[in-house]
This record gives sequence, structure tokens and C-alpha cells, in this order.
Amino acid sequence: MGDLLLITAGLVLLAAGGEVLVRGAVGAAARLGVSPLLIGLVLVGFGTSAPELTTSVQAALAGSPGVAVGNVVGSNIANILLILGVSALVAPIAVAPAAIRRDGAALAFTQIAAAAALLLSPLGRTSGVLLIVMLLAYAGISYWLDRRGGPAAKLHGDSAGAAPKPERLAIALALFAAGLFGVIFGAGLLVDGAVGAAQALGVSETVIGLTVVAVGTSLPELAASLAAVRRGQGDLALGNIIGSNIFNATFILGAAALARPLPVPAMIASFDLWVMLGATALLLAFAWTGRRIDRREGAILLALYAGYIAWLAFKG
Repeated sequence: MGDLLLITAGLVLLAAGGEVLVRGAVGAAARLGVSPLLIGLVLVGFGTSAPELTTSVQAALAGSPGVAVGNVVGSNIANILLILGVSALVAPIAVAPAAIRRDGAALAFTQIAAAAALLLSPLGRTSGVLLIVMLLAYAGISYWLDRRGGPAAKLHGDSAGAAPKPERLAIALALFAAGLFGVIFGAGLLVDGAVGAAQALGVSETVIGLTVVAVGTSLPELAASLAAVRRGQGDLALGNIIGSNIFNATFILGAAALARPLPVPAMIASFDLWVMLGATALLLAFAWTGRRIDRREGAILLALYAGYIAWLAFKG
């Protein structure tokens, strides 16, 4: 019961803290005159991925690589199969061909690079630095292209515009600080609860990381994607998921490796990594072939996620 309370409290703090963090960061940046393109590309993506970042880094420092790595891999799987599936069921998601060509290619490249780094277990600090540099290069190139009116410029601008903003800089900074505290403290509770629950239930930390922790830290992406779909901005929901998966595979995995080199659980290396790559390939296939992800394809994604969770329950 104590572990369940820790997990619940951690998830609540992560979800609330992530929301407040995004609001504060975006508000402060807007009040300081930062470009909406840069806000949408970097700050919104960072804010919605803050729960994954703090959780994986704290799990790495606590010596729980199953949670640290499982959180990243499981979140990327859940973002596509669960969150995109649910979003497409609510309303078909239109795909901008030019934007998906650029960001879809970046998604494929970063997921393959992350998988390759993880297969070279342990994931060391050199690999972590390379993954972070990869994200910085992507963000820099994207910002340069968007300033020139590139294919994703409107998408990133819309992402910044959709985020709620406080009216005063002092309030924005206070919200940012409160949100940061919430995600850091919540991540600590979640990691402690997840490790304790795994021991109490007799399942591996890796399974807990791939399921409870991964889905819990993906709650900001779920909320943002559903809100975008309800506003008729399905392309924004898709962009949010693609950006989150790129951020997870590069910065979060890299930051966790910098905190502490990570031995990669054999279960993840032999199966879950390939599920992540397969889900990425399926997303790109749906996006490129039909120029939208419809309800039938959303149902397929959800059914695959249900099958994946059932397999984890059987193996765990």
C-alpha cells in the first residue's frame, strides 16, 4: 500500500508539475521576447518531457537501470501506440507531408541511434554526449529552417500559441520554479514507489519501468495531444508525439547516461527496443501513405499496445 501511495503521489506531482513547468517556461520566454518558433520547438517539448527526464535521471542515480531505460523505451512505445492511438480515435489526424518528411526522418534517425547506443551496453557517458549533441543539432537545424519558413514553421508556432501563458514575468518565473520542484520531487517518489512495488510483486524493475513509470510520465503528452485533437489541431498532436520521442531518445537517455553509465537490461535489448523501432516504422508508414492517421489506424495502434502490455504481464 505504501508503494502504491508513493507511485500515485509521484504521478500526480509529475503531471501537475509538468503542466505548471510548461506554463511558466513558455510564459517567461514570451515575456522576454523569445521567438514563438523557438518556444514551440524547444520549451514546449522540454516541458512535456520533463517528467521522463527527472524520472530517468533519478533512477540512474539510484542504481535502477531497468526503470531509467525502461521509462524512455516504454514512453516512446506508449506515445505512439497508446497516445497517438487514442488521439486518432477521437478524431482523424491530418498529416502535413512536408513536415513529416523532415521531422519523420529525424524521428527515424534518432530512434535507430538510440537503439544502437543501447545495444552497445552499458550505455556510457560518451554515447550520452553524442545523443545530446544529436538533439542540439536537430533543434538548431529545425530553428534555422523554420525561420526561413520551413515546412514545420507553422506547427512549432502553433505549439507555442497553444500553451497557456501567465500575464506577468514574475508569475511565470514562480510557476516555472514550482513546476520544476514538482517534477523533481514527484520523480523521486515515483522511482522509490516503482522499485518497492517491483520487489513486493516479484516482478522486474524493467517491467515496472516499461509500464507504470512509462505511462505515468507520458501523461503530459496524453493531455496535450487530446487537447490539440479536440481543438481540431491533429497535426499539433502528431508533432507533439514526434518531438517527445526525439527528445526522449536523445536528451533524456543521454542525460541519464551522463548521470551514471547504464547497463541495459537484456529484456529491453532483446525485445522492447525492437517494439519501439517497429512502432516508429508503423507511425511513419501510416503518416506517409494516407496523409492522415484515421480511426481504423488508431484502433490498430491501440490493439498493438494492448498486446504488448499483455506480453509484458506474461513475461513479468
